[in-house]
Amino acid sequence: MKKISAVILAAGQSRRMGQPKMLLPWGNTTVLGQVVAVLAESLKTDARADLEAGKRNIFELIVVTGGGREAVEAEVARLAEKFPLRCVYNPAHESGEMLSSLQCGLMATSPEAESALIGLGDQPQLSLDSARKVVSAFESSDARLIVPSYNLRRGHPWLVQRSLWGKILSLKAPETLRNFLNSHAGEILYMEADQTILKDLDTPEDYRREKP
Repeated sequence: MKKISAVILAAGQSRRMGQPKMLLPWGNTTVLGQVVAVLAESLKTDARADLEAGKRNIFELIVVTGGGREAVEAEVARLAEKFPLRCVYNPAHESGEMLSSLQCGLMATSPEAESALIGLGDQPQLSLDSARKVVSAFESSDARLIVPSYNLRRGHPWLVQRSLWGKILSLKAPETLRNFLNSHAGEILYMEADQTILKDLDTPEDYRREKP
């Protein structure tokens, strides 16, 4: 059974939202709670795992925090009562952008993890079907990079095997994750997914339009 660490990037400042967007209500949970639930469910080994308690390839879920740290980490602690979840703080969240948060998350993973599923903490719209397609592709292929796409656009969550983590960890600003993906374009296994892989929440208008 393959071991996967899910790294959830939740270190943003939420400037355009005007409040910590990870904590906004989403159905009967929060924005972050919905993301955690979907990614945790997607990491079940296969449909049979629904019937076999404990038969999961999920290893851990790591939330990378930054802006609104105390409140977000309190929410992580609440969610950790139900999910194998912990958090790590990115001290460079204000200047390092998404790259520094992913680097922080990768460095915090267990040494037994074989790959990382990279998700966005502000993407509660993500469908379980799309997330599962990425995980299933990892289980059934030797691809080192698996990326969902919709209308030829890359989205989240994407998966990267440990053998490529060093490349990500060596990146320095102004390099970005797009530079990394472009430099390994020939290795990417693309999975056709739905449009939810492109959605996230940035503004109050986004939230009002998308919330359930």
